[in-house]
Amino acid sequence: MVNQSDFLYPRSRYYGKVKPENLIFNANLQEFAQRVSYICNLETAGKMSPEESYKQIHALWKDLKRTKKQLGVGENPFQDDSENPSI
Repeated sequence: MVNQSDFLYPRSRYYGKVKPENLIFNANLQEFAQRVSYICNLETAGKMSPEESYKQIHALWKDLKRTKKQLGVGENPFQDDSENPSI
């Protein structure tokens, strides 16, 4: 039987390089996608104006970009962890 939470908030497993910052960003990215989906559905159904939808999606995007920068995800994509002694 499918859990109601799993149905409303589906999550995919992470297949990338397992590092704490990548896992956190992946969770944030999935939440971003889920919220954008809800906003698009509300706008399509006429429950939200296109302008309000744009504003909300733009704010979510800015938050996601800020989180990515804070976590440092993708800054050195070709650097091997063994080359960085601080980790």
